[in-house]
Amino acid sequence: MKFPLVFFLCSTLAWLMPASGAEAAADPVAAALGNYVEEGQIAGAVTLVARKDEVISLQAVGLQDLESRTPMATDSLFWIASMTKPVTALAILMLHDDHRLNIEDPVEKYLPEFKGQFVVREKKDDTRVLGKPARPVTLKDLLTHTGGVTGNPNVESGAQDVLSLRESALVYALTPLQFEPGSRWAYSNPGINTLGRVIEVVTGEDYAKALDRLVLRPLGMRNTTFWPQKKQMERLAVSYEAGEDGRLKPANNRYLTKPYSEKSRAPLAAGGLFSTAEDLHKLYAMLVNGGEANRRRHLSKETLERMFENQVGDLKAGFVEGMGMGLGVQVVLRPAGVTAKLRAGTVGHGGAHGTQGWFDPVSGAIQILLIQRAGLPNADASPMRQAFHEAAVRLLDQTPAAPVAPAK
Repeated sequence: MKFPLVFFLCSTLAWLMPASGAEAAADPVAAALGNYVEEGQIAGAVTLVARKDEVISLQAVGLQDLESRTPMATDSLFWIASMTKPVTALAILMLHDDHRLNIEDPVEKYLPEFKGQFVVREKKDDTRVLGKPARPVTLKDLLTHTGGVTGNPNVESGAQDVLSLRESALVYALTPLQFEPGSRWAYSNPGINTLGRVIEVVTGEDYAKALDRLVLRPLGMRNTTFWPQKKQMERLAVSYEAGEDGRLKPANNRYLTKPYSEKSRAPLAAGGLFSTAEDLHKLYAMLVNGGEANRRRHLSKETLERMFENQVGDLKAGFVEGMGMGLGVQVVLRPAGVTAKLRAGTVGHGGAHGTQGWFDPVSGAIQILLIQRAGLPNADASPMRQAFHEAAVRLLDQTPAAPVAPAK
């Protein structure tokens, strides 16, 4: 009777281990990322490929922590960095739908400290010539990174979470705009953090509490947080960078202060969330399902369409070629290079340490790549991302869509 028990235990352990070997070879996504683990370019990865609610592939490869040799797991936690931005944008758009704000409104309507801002007219050596902008910055400008808002409230430490959103917004308001609102696209963490402060003013709640009430709790995103606690920290994937010898070494996160569980850290609206692949799938599935999830409408169809439309015209946007900018999300206008396998109209966002989340509102395809790799020349154009998209699209093409149930 021992053999069946041993067989059962071995089978169970094999099921719990991250994808490797034959399993990775059977899944093109796991195999593609496994190559970068073997080459020592990343410690590990979690990937999820879905079509709307249907998860086609959920894989974990490599290690969560090289020192402890902890295997990567499908529920490993990742700092998703700027993938926080679409979540903040979603909260703003929900408030827009509820008529508690209007994204066309000037920021100063909600944050009076932004009244009377100046704009830099000319830069020459150490001289700045200032003037009055043609119009004030709007919430839409902040959502699309076209407001010219800048400012570093934490010059000494470098970390961005040592001041509250209220304090940081005051610094941004007192700093001259870098260009006329709407005239250029320039990636702006201060702009998105300002939106976090707007959420606080409009709701009367701390930003993190409002985000939890508006987005995270309704979607069941229980593992998404600004402050991972003890049990979650045990699942946190360590960030690595290449050392001088080319081998991976732990990377310092220059945006956040430790310990991450300390709630005195400000919840950065532009990049403070930690999350999992399955939580992010819940978010993206709601968006590709027309704003509906859990038998509830979270965002109107009209607002959702605006969110996914390019809002910046011919302005050069994004960090790779062929990109436009929606409301808090980037939009693939002309697939090329790292986005070559994606359909035009695919939307999403990346993060500083290589995380990526992209979805196609038309087909419902969802592609999530979670790695923790600092020091990439361009986190949006990493070879890991390109290999992931190529394998994910191949898998989607090989997997027929589930039949649609007839309407009752």
